[in-house]
Amino acid sequence: MVQELLQPYTAEEVSKALSQMAPLKSPGPDGMPPFFFQKYWPIVGHDVVSNTLALLNELALPSDLNHTHIVLIPKCRKLEFLTQFRPISLCNVAYKIASKTIANRLKPLLDVIISPSQTAFVPGRLITENVLLAFEVNHFLKTKKWGKKGHMALKLDISKAYDKVEWKFLAKVLCRLGFPPKFIDLIMLCVSSVSYSFILSGSQFGSVTPQRSLRQGDPLSPYLFLMCTEAFSALLQKEERSGRLQGVAECRQAPRVSHLLFADDTLIFCQATAEAAMCILEVLDTFGRAAGQEINFDKSSAVFSKNTSFLVRDVIQGILHMRIEDSHDLYLGLPSMVGKSRRSVFQSIRDRIW
Repeated sequence: MVQELLQPYTAEEVSKALSQMAPLKSPGPDGMPPFFFQKYWPIVGHDVVSNTLALLNELALPSDLNHTHIVLIPKCRKLEFLTQFRPISLCNVAYKIASKTIANRLKPLLDVIISPSQTAFVPGRLITENVLLAFEVNHFLKTKKWGKKGHMALKLDISKAYDKVEWKFLAKVLCRLGFPPKFIDLIMLCVSSVSYSFILSGSQFGSVTPQRSLRQGDPLSPYLFLMCTEAFSALLQKEERSGRLQGVAECRQAPRVSHLLFADDTLIFCQATAEAAMCILEVLDTFGRAAGQEINFDKSSAVFSKNTSFLVRDVIQGILHMRIEDSHDLYLGLPSMVGKSRRSVFQSIRDRIW
């Protein structure tokens, strides 16, 4: 892995990164979409390659190259609060070419360093893997009526996940995963040299220099966020090995499933006990303080198997402070349970298509 990442970047890699970009993506401060560079590559290509390779191989980053515009995209139709907007970063295309070149080198390694519970952005893994696993475990919880040991499924809502990533934490995670120092320096240069201006009603306002966060719009950000969530997955696995946390197995021969991740969409499965709830709370607190991540317990929810007593449910709710539901309606946009009426379950998907 080290040798592959430390090889000098080439003009062919830069050209490939540009060709992979959607031509009409919204432009950043440079005012030009990728289509301009793709169309006039014979004219501008030499200068773009020269500057990009200087950044990638020599860490030479012009101060204005990483300046970024922020636009606010509404999440809903009726807007009342600032939290109902999603901030999207519009980076310079010249920077995105460099960022995507790094991402192309990083992607083949993800299957090795990212645990199987995470299926987002990893080549060869599918979103449907988590959907089907979640469906099976939720069906098990719904039908488990007997036995002394109850189980629970926790659906966690992480507040502003990308925006709150701590850079020091990211650097330590990259080091822990075995990335060479020179590659980490390149990553951290791309992440920490950013500055922002805001686009409101077509005009540019302000200038902000952040101290944390990953940009939604930077080709590198999804993969760097996976590195951060890998630390969370490792904490859960550590508690499993210690015996404090035990995942759900549908039968004696089945493997235990303790958590499923798709970027920041998180499901945790374990025994419904106060000890397990306290363990999860400790993991969330440890990860939150280190990574800067914050769980929105008001939007998180818990589902219990039918053999879990109401007393135990109340105790766990008192520990985790999240609402109790009969079932998680949706996971990754698809129903987590299908009852007798399939029409009503899939109607929301049909409405979005038609």
